[in-house]
Amino acid sequence: MNEMNNDRNVMENLLLLEKGACDLYVHGAIEASDAQVFNSFSSALNQSLQLQNQIYTKMKEKGWYAPEQAQSDKVNQLKQKFSAN
Repeated sequence: MNEMNNDRNVMENLLLLEKGACDLYVHGAIEASDAQVFNSFSSALNQSLQLQNQIYTKMKEKGWYAPEQAQSDKVNQLKQKFSAN
C-alpha cells in the first residue's frame, strides 16, 4: 500500500474514533448526575467536535472525504414535510 493510502486510512480511522468519542460524550452529558459532571462531558464533547471537524476538513481538502450532495427535490420534500407540522 502506498503512503497516500496509509495516510488516508489513518485519517479515516481517526475520524471514526472521534465520532465515537463524540457519541460517548453526548451520552455522558445527557446522563450526568450533577452540573460538574455535565460541564466536564460538555467540555470534552466540544473539544472532540472541534477535532472531528479539523480531521473532516483536512480529509475533504485532500479529496478523501466527499459527502454526497443532497438532491434538491428531496430537500424540498423534507422542508414541506416539516413546515406543515
